[in-house]
Amino acid sequence: MIKLLNWLKAKLPTPIKNLLRPMYHHYKQWHFKRRPTSYNYQQQKEAEINRFNDEEEVNDLPAIFHYWSNKYLVPKLQAHGFSNPNDFFLKYARETINATSDKSNILSIGAGNCDTEVMLAKQLCDLGLQNFTIDCMDINEMMFKRGMALAENQGVTDKIKFKQADFNEWQADTKYDLIIANQSLHHVSNLEHLYDNIEMALKTHGKFITSDVIGRNGHQRWPEALEVIQRIWKDMPDRYKSNHSLKRFEKKYINHDCSIGNFEGIRAQDVLPLLANKFNFELFIPFANLIMVFIDRSFGPNFDVNNPVDLAFIDHVHQLDEEMMQKRIIKPTQMLAVMSTRHKQKTTMDVSFAIKNNN
Repeated sequence: MIKLLNWLKAKLPTPIKNLLRPMYHHYKQWHFKRRPTSYNYQQQKEAEINRFNDEEEVNDLPAIFHYWSNKYLVPKLQAHGFSNPNDFFLKYARETINATSDKSNILSIGAGNCDTEVMLAKQLCDLGLQNFTIDCMDINEMMFKRGMALAENQGVTDKIKFKQADFNEWQADTKYDLIIANQSLHHVSNLEHLYDNIEMALKTHGKFITSDVIGRNGHQRWPEALEVIQRIWKDMPDRYKSNHSLKRFEKKYINHDCSIGNFEGIRAQDVLPLLANKFNFELFIPFANLIMVFIDRSFGPNFDVNNPVDLAFIDHVHQLDEEMMQKRIIKPTQMLAVMSTRHKQKTTMDVSFAIKNNN
C-alpha cells in the first residue's frame, strides 16, 4: 500500500496531491506504528527517495523565516565573517582553495538537487578560482538530473561531479580538502559509519563543515520545550494553528514525529554528541529552538510579514527562546560548525552545553 501511495504521489497533479496529503500522512503513521515488524531499512530508503523525486524546491522557506533570520540570525553570523549558510560554505571553500597548492577536492554529502553546490561553484569561478572540483554525493538519481541541468545552465559542468551513493553505506575512496554537509546529517541512520568515513576521507589539514539540525529525533520537541510551546499555543490566535505541511488544523499543538516512514530527523539528537566524540570543533554556532516551530514550513505560512501583530508575536517567541537557552532550560536545535580530525593540534571548543542528555 505504501508503494502504491508513493507512486500516486509522484504521478498525480499537485492540486489533487494537496487534497490527498492528509490521508497519506495519517495512513503512514498508522502503518508504521501498527506494523513495526514490516518496516525495514530498504522500505525506509525507498520512501526517502520517493519523497524527494518530485520536489524541485527543497530549501524554500516561508517569508517569516527570512524576517526572523535577517533580524536575529544574520547579525550573529556576521560576527564570524558570513551572513548565511551559503556565505559560510563559500568562505571555507575559498579559504581551502587558496591554501591548497594542488587542485582542491570538495565533497558535498547529501547534495540533493545540488542547488548549493552549483551556486558555490559559480561563486568561486566568479572570484577567479578555478582549481577545484565538487563531488556531489546523494542517493537520488532524479535529483541528480535536476542538478546536472542546473550545472549546465550556470556553466559549471566541469566543476561538478555526481557521485551516486547511500551515505549510510558509503565507503571513502578519495581524499578531500573540504567536506560539506548541508542539512543532510539529520537524514542519516548510520551516523557512526558516515563519521568514520568522513574522518578517513579528510586530508590531514582538511575541514568538515556543516549546517544542520541537532534537536530531538523526528524534529519533535523535548518535554521542557514542548511545555512552553503548549502554553504559547493555548493563548495564540487560531489563525496561527494551520499546519501547511500536513494540511491540518491543530487546535492543540501535536508533537509530530517527522521520521515516521522516512529518514527526516531519524537520528537528529545523535548528530552533535557523535560529532563531539569524533572531531575537533574549530567553530560552533548553535541557535534556535522554540522559534523554529513558528517560522518553518509547517506553521510559518500563517504569519504575514506585513502585519505588525504577527511580527510582534515572532519577536516575543524569539526573545523567550533566547532567554531560555541562555539559562540552559532548553537546548539549541540548529548549528553551523567547522571541524577537523582529532590528530590535529587541539582546537576543541566546548559544545557540551548544547548536547541534550537523552536518558
